[in-house]
Amino acid sequence: MKSYLKTKDYAVTGEEFELLYDESLKMLVTEPQPQDLDKYYESDNYISHTDASKSFFDKIYQTVKKYSLWKKVRLIENYATDGKTLLDVGAGTGDFLLAAKNKDWDIEGIEPNQDAKIRAQEKGIELLASLDLLSNNKYDIITLWHVLEHLSNLDEQIKKVVTLLNEKGTLIIAVPNFNSYDAKHYKEYWAAYDVPRHLWHFSKEAIEKLFSYHGMRVIKVKPMIFDSFYVSLLSEKYRKGRQNYFRAFTIGFLSNIKAWRSKEYSSHIYILKRG
Repeated sequence: MKSYLKTKDYAVTGEEFELLYDESLKMLVTEPQPQDLDKYYESDNYISHTDASKSFFDKIYQTVKKYSLWKKVRLIENYATDGKTLLDVGAGTGDFLLAAKNKDWDIEGIEPNQDAKIRAQEKGIELLASLDLLSNNKYDIITLWHVLEHLSNLDEQIKKVVTLLNEKGTLIIAVPNFNSYDAKHYKEYWAAYDVPRHLWHFSKEAIEKLFSYHGMRVIKVKPMIFDSFYVSLLSEKYRKGRQNYFRAFTIGFLSNIKAWRSKEYSSHIYILKRG
């Protein structure tokens, strides 16, 4: 593997990391990959594990999150052909599972972060710490919303997830795309690299190859339009040390315009089936 770029953990520790390009899989790999990742999640600002609504940025995030939850539930409803059993891997504070439960889904969730699990429990959502604690249930829908990039032992974890899927079930995965315009614009400051919490960085080709090894095929790719704005806001802060809402909005908007032609959005949702 050859060096792609050097970046650092802007969110928590400030430590430097390198991204290596895997030519065979068309993806990037974070190097080094720390053995103990827990300390890299120990931050009040790590927004995927909090329901904070203090700052203007938090308020924007929470507003977009509400809309995104509605869209996510609509999406899984479209693929609920044989049943409504749902497993959400990396469930965070449980908001997606709660929204699904309110639409009569039979839910289960995985979340290793203890603080996030406590917040989910306060909403009536009980989460397990790992896939190994699940019973032998099979699920009609399995979702990983910006989670795949966090999983160590990637191939082993993919295998586990696929075995939990019903024969006609649907796997839905959302991940950032390092081939997007905002990634190329911000380079080492691109917030969606989020090293070392993000161990892997995927292209469309990478997702197709990784899951084809486990008998899965991508049947549809959908854009996540809001991600370019959210990521650009953070990237501006990392690059300049302060927020620049106008410039972030401009880059986010431009990224989506360019992606309309290239089909390389800031993040993609991949819908996969067996076959």
